[in-house]
Amino acid sequence: MKRLIVKKRDQWQSHMEELGFTFHTTDDTYWNEGVCYEFSAQEIDEIERVTQLLHEMCIEAVKAVLNNNLFRRLHIPESYEHYIRNTLKQQQLSIYGRFDFSFDNNGNPCLLEYNADTPTSLLESSVVQWVWLEEMFPKYDQFNSIHEKLLEAFSAIARETASGVPMYFSCVKDYEEDLVTVQYLQDVAIQAGLDGRHVFIEDIGYNAEGGKFYDLHGEVIEQMFKLYPWEWLLADAFGSHVLKGAMRLYEPPWKMILSNKAILAILWEMYPNHPNLIPTYHGARSLRGNYVKKPIFSREGANVSIFRDGDMIDATEGTYGQEGFVYQEIRALPEFSGNHAVVGSWVINGQPAGIGVREDNSAVTKNTSRFVPHYFKP
Repeated sequence: MKRLIVKKRDQWQSHMEELGFTFHTTDDTYWNEGVCYEFSAQEIDEIERVTQLLHEMCIEAVKAVLNNNLFRRLHIPESYEHYIRNTLKQQQLSIYGRFDFSFDNNGNPCLLEYNADTPTSLLESSVVQWVWLEEMFPKYDQFNSIHEKLLEAFSAIARETASGVPMYFSCVKDYEEDLVTVQYLQDVAIQAGLDGRHVFIEDIGYNAEGGKFYDLHGEVIEQMFKLYPWEWLLADAFGSHVLKGAMRLYEPPWKMILSNKAILAILWEMYPNHPNLIPTYHGARSLRGNYVKKPIFSREGANVSIFRDGDMIDATEGTYGQEGFVYQEIRALPEFSGNHAVVGSWVINGQPAGIGVREDNSAVTKNTSRFVPHYFKP
């Protein structure tokens, strides 16, 4: 894995916007046009292998939570248990998720966390960096079948969907990255033959008498992709109505187990000393003062603290933490001239699908961390 300085394309900003990627430059640089990461084919093969392996291990961890009734450890209320069990029993499809990797001294990918419910950086991982590759390094390759596997996922949903039933795509208002992500997914769903429609979370209505959810036009919402965390949804006023199961949701309810960072501690218990896992516990005692403290429900690096010899050396702000924490052994990110890199490896339709690299000047990856394209030499 190498970080290289490369030439910037002429008028690259307008080129991005033609692809629907409108937030390439927010408060600071988000898409880092002037650099890229080069991987070897062997490194890519290993990332792909480990991604598939960890996905299978995570499915086993979900089963362990259900079989051993570990919901309390994940701070999931018991009232949701039946709902979660049913969706797994019905084998409700998962569309996507993203593992975030660091690497150990031997080059093994190591799981920092699993963004299993609401991962973003999707359009830039799928379409935008692929166009960059074709224009900048057409002789090389990229670990990227994200778009094709999304088509497969939505085609599978289309086969299960009754004729005339639309699929809605939803996010909150006034957040550009989320809107661009759901618009991209909606477009892929339409390509797969679904009647894709958009509705904002705030505009969804509920009729208690009929037990149905509705859009602003009075159309019933029977199935929906929501770029909205499960723990937020179930805490909303309408959360109890969701449990009645009148609306099929993606990601499915069983994914709330995997989007919970307490699953990292459960994985470590199930697979102790596994080379692709990082020691993670519900308490810090075993880590001898050197650890990363992460809220169970934190997103985009919020409320993460790093400790060395018992002293906090770095921390991020946010509103998480009341739900509890996990404590993970410090695993240094690959660093290139002060740029700390995280490799995000996508799982789509149950298969490894590609990677995107994010980098930051600090050791904590946040929503402002830069996205950097990649290639590998076959």
